[in-house]
Amino acid sequence: MKELFKKLDIKPKNINLYKDAFSHSSYANEHKGKFNYERLEFLGDAVLDLVVADYLYNHCSDTEGEMTKLRASYVCENANYEYASSLNLSEYILVGNGEKKEGGRFKKAIVADIFESLIGAIYIDLGYATARKVILKIIVPFIENPSIKFFNDYKSVLQENVQTEQKSLEYVLVSEEGPAHDRIFKVNVLVDNIVFGTGVGSSKKEAEQEAAKEALKKLAI
Repeated sequence: MKELFKKLDIKPKNINLYKDAFSHSSYANEHKGKFNYERLEFLGDAVLDLVVADYLYNHCSDTEGEMTKLRASYVCENANYEYASSLNLSEYILVGNGEKKEGGRFKKAIVADIFESLIGAIYIDLGYATARKVILKIIVPFIENPSIKFFNDYKSVLQENVQTEQKSLEYVLVSEEGPAHDRIFKVNVLVDNIVFGTGVGSSKKEAEQEAAKEALKKLAI
């Protein structure tokens, strides 16, 4: 990991935190006593949200709604995957033998999660100021490049249009399958109690976005 730390310009104090940050649950399950990255991912997600929100507040004059959409686009799974890929994080990921055979080190959901867990580790180990510096160093070049678009917040667009037409909108979880470390979610989106779209994803949030995307196509919005 020395090359990564050099790239990030950080000097870790607790190397074990970073080992946890790169350990998938499948690896932890095969190595008793090992932690996985999920708790660090939870924390890193919150730190990432705050830093990006703070940056947008101080560097753009958009409305709250527009900034919310922008923030969502720069902290979504697609964006986190790109940040992780730019740092070659997949080469540091530890997965179990079964997950390894399925290419787990290169799965978008896992690679994206690892980016958040790394941020969580940096925050705990070196504090908010260092975590903020690292995040901005990685993300700002993407924000400043207008040709890079990670994500369309289909749920927000659908919500706005449904509200305009005074219709009801509901997301219903249809199924949740697969092992704990590789869940597949299926969600329906209902407009006035009629199914307008179905989405599948590695998280409920991703499945909802896919369902909203399909609904927008049917509504021709």
